[in-house]
Amino acid sequence: MPPSLTVRVCRADYANPVHAEALVSLLDAYARDPMGGGEALSDFAKVNLVPSLAARPQAFSVLAFALLAAESIEQPVGLVNCIEGFSTFSCLPLVNVHDVAVLPGYRGHGVGEKMLVLAETLARERGACKMTLEVLQGNASAARLYRRVGFDNYQLDPAMGQAHFMQKWLASTESANPS
Repeated sequence: MPPSLTVRVCRADYANPVHAEALVSLLDAYARDPMGGGEALSDFAKVNLVPSLAARPQAFSVLAFALLAAESIEQPVGLVNCIEGFSTFSCLPLVNVHDVAVLPGYRGHGVGEKMLVLAETLARERGACKMTLEVLQGNASAARLYRRVGFDNYQLDPAMGQAHFMQKWLASTESANPS
């Protein structure tokens, strides 16, 4: 990231067409990346993603824009999607960080950290007791970022070991890209 470039992070406004377009394009770029599965978003997901997120009050997103000084325009470079859940043990909300995406040319320059700091602020405003996320074993740079901002492996009792993230696909009427 050149020294003349600055990054602005903000909560995404799903009703803002610039934010909506940025959200879809960044998530599609992430889906195409090996860390996102290596396949583009389905047409269904591209059309329905933003309205579906907007319809869920438990969802929020953070966007990062790089200011291209020469052109005085902002380019979307990062995205974090979050979904509020509930901790039964704490009887308080929790926030799951579902997607963290930074375009390749901007990785390693603090963009992800800035977005996660804002996501944490928004989670605290919701009264969340914790934030959760999952990371692929092969994504060492993302794991370092998550540890740097305070995430750690999940366990209740060290004698029982760390939790593993698991999934089970359910049949659906729409063909959507898995994530």
